[in-house]
Amino acid sequence: MKNLLQEEWKAQLSNDKNSIIIDTRTLEEYKSGIIENAIVIDFLQQDLFLEEVNKLDKTKTYYLYCRSGNRSGKACLIMEGLGFKESFNLMGGINDWKGEKVSLS
Repeated sequence: MKNLLQEEWKAQLSNDKNSIIIDTRTLEEYKSGIIENAIVIDFLQQDLFLEEVNKLDKTKTYYLYCRSGNRSGKACLIMEGLGFKESFNLMGGINDWKGEKVSLS
C-alpha cells in the first residue's frame, strides 16, 4: 500500500492498464459524484466490504479513495493483508480532488 498525492495517483493510474478504482464511501457520500470508472464498495459495511473485496482479482492494481483518505488507507491495508499485490490510497480523498466527477443523480 502506498499513499499518493492526486497528481501521482492520476499519472500512475493513467499509465496502468491493470487498474481498478474503488470508492470506499457510503451511499450518501457517493451520491454527490464519483471518480470516473470507480466501483463503490462501502468500507463502513465491513462484512459486505470483505465479501466484495474477496471477489476481486488479486493480480490487478487497485486505486482507492474515500472522503478524506482515511478509510481508503485502512481499506488498502486490509486488502494487502488479504494478499492483494498492489493498492494505492488517494491522499486527501475526494475532498481534495481537482479532477472530474461523474454524477450519479
